[in-house]
Amino acid sequence: MTFSQPWWLLLLLVAAALVVGYLVLLRRRRRDTVAFTNLELLDRVAPKRPGWYRHLPAAALIAALAVLTIALAGPQAEARVPRNRATVVLVIDVSLSMQSTDVSPSRFAAAQVAAKAFADQLTPGVNLGLVTFAGTAAVLVSPTVDREPLKRAVDGMRLAPSTATGEAIFAAMQSVDTSSQAIAGASADGPPPARIVLMSDGKQTVPGPDAEAEPRGSFTAAGEAAKAGIPVSTISFGTEYGSIDIDGDRTPVPVDDASMRTIAELSGGQFFTAATEEELRQVYAELGEQIGYELRRVDTSRPWLTGGALLLVAGVGTGLALGRRLP
Repeated sequence: MTFSQPWWLLLLLVAAALVVGYLVLLRRRRRDTVAFTNLELLDRVAPKRPGWYRHLPAAALIAALAVLTIALAGPQAEARVPRNRATVVLVIDVSLSMQSTDVSPSRFAAAQVAAKAFADQLTPGVNLGLVTFAGTAAVLVSPTVDREPLKRAVDGMRLAPSTATGEAIFAAMQSVDTSSQAIAGASADGPPPARIVLMSDGKQTVPGPDAEAEPRGSFTAAGEAAKAGIPVSTISFGTEYGSIDIDGDRTPVPVDDASMRTIAELSGGQFFTAATEEELRQVYAELGEQIGYELRRVDTSRPWLTGGALLLVAGVGTGLALGRRLP
């Protein structure tokens, strides 16, 4: 815990001085009582005082002063606060390899369910868009806080040949840029933070398999995303044993963890793996927590003010109840 105005804490010295003064006063009363040698007369002129609870009013009032002093100092603490300004583009691979059934019921069906769950769980203030890619990339939904268009688009996704991962990242960056310009134009705080979440099961095939050398390849796109300050968090979805039926032949479609990891590293994002629908949902849930919330220092003086006020009332109340006066 930190304080925005710590100099108010000097008032705690006053509370400490009051404690010392109260103890000195008690000691002096005890000494005066002992000095009064006629105990029979003392019993008549000084009725019996209450027990230990006679100290409650003074203790409550001094504690109230200490607690209210902390409130005046402006206590602050770190707290998770929902974001109301952020742009996220979900990029989903719809190449033919996604029909593999190594993930039940299939990679594609599991991806659809998990994507809609991610949309539902994401903080309402975050703008969420959707890009799909196979041989080409398409922006199906521009970033918006309305989740229904995205979920309908996810239900309407269709598989197609080839995998243009680089083009998908470039399309997502363009979608982020367009959305950020619109938001920045309507806000004095500038463009919001942005992130791309890329889910794919294989290596790019368009424009070619060499992602590092291709000018529109996935590695080049990841580097451009890093320059733009848009990290790409990647999810490698599937297993090494996936296969699909092409013209009657079983064709292996193993997941490509290496490419997904490199894209994340080049762009400054995070790399995840998922081999089941449940694992994919867990990854999306973790990303939703990271994206949808941020750590901020927030004011925590209200509980201290409440506590101080209650102690003040308790001190005054017990003082009047026990001695019909304040201590």
